[in-house]
Amino acid sequence: MEICFVPDNNYGGFLQAANLVQKHRGEITDLHGNVLGHHDGIEFYTIGQRKGLGITTPKPVYVIELDAETNRVVVGDESALERDEFTATNCNWIPFDKLTEPVEALTKIRYNHPGTPATLTPTGNGSVKVKLHSAQRAITPGQAAVFYQDDVVLGGGWIAR
Repeated sequence: MEICFVPDNNYGGFLQAANLVQKHRGEITDLHGNVLGHHDGIEFYTIGQRKGLGITTPKPVYVIELDAETNRVVVGDESALERDEFTATNCNWIPFDKLTEPVEALTKIRYNHPGTPATLTPTGNGSVKVKLHSAQRAITPGQAAVFYQDDVVLGGGWIAR
């Protein structure tokens, strides 16, 4: 989705102009750790991104992971974007204080996502394991996951790495 206050869609320029991030060189690697190129900061990339990577490969590649610890952008083919499980942390629940047993829920993994059936299993510390019934593309750490049963919002949490 576009961000309304970034009129030219230059998110990296906006982040730099607002002094929210400075360029810092790092590696772009494939899933096996092979260095394919370099970047100016992981903050300028998003999971699922294909364009603007600044590297040339025989087949299209997509951002699969952003590793802040190693300052790496990891890329792979489109099939590597598909995942069927993640952890949601810092969950807030609306109809109950905490989730105590597994529950079925429609799960939205980003704004405008249509939602997909999943099984939510509490793991403690306000987190849940989310097992999607069908793999979804570009599940992104830091994004909100929201859980529904019919028209009722059960709650939500933050997708963990």
